[in-house]
Amino acid sequence: MTQILLDITSKLNTLGHTVTCAESCTSGLLAAELTSLPGSSNWFNMGYITYSNQAKQQLLNVNDTTLRHYGAVSEECVREMALGALIDAKANYALSVSGIAGPTGGSAEKPVGTVWFGLATKQRIWAKHHQFNGNRDMIRAQAVEYALRFLRQYLYR
Repeated sequence: MTQILLDITSKLNTLGHTVTCAESCTSGLLAAELTSLPGSSNWFNMGYITYSNQAKQQLLNVNDTTLRHYGAVSEECVREMALGALIDAKANYALSVSGIAGPTGGSAEKPVGTVWFGLATKQRIWAKHHQFNGNRDMIRAQAVEYALRFLRQYLYR
């Protein structure tokens, strides 16, 4: 994962841009990874750990209707999470992550390992999901790597 992070931070430094993140199931692991290199304050100012629906609403302005109708693990929710973080942090990019890391909490519609990702810029918001396998720690680690790959893909398009 180090090369992915080096690619991202190099590009952010070159552009003079910043990134923030809004995390649910990864509980700060993405922010920890983004700040694991020296000089990370150049590209990372703040992040949001919004594990509960209440936190998503309070800190990121996620709509109650979105949460009731689609749930926290949904395209609609990660889009709102990313936008809320982007606006509040005044960043150039915002990554959001919401999923079911398990071992409980899954359903037939959203099994354990289902994770949604959002990426917001001032021009657009993207969302995608992935189904991961493994235990809770494995799912969370895979989600962090996927989120970083998502950002790198955008930065090097």
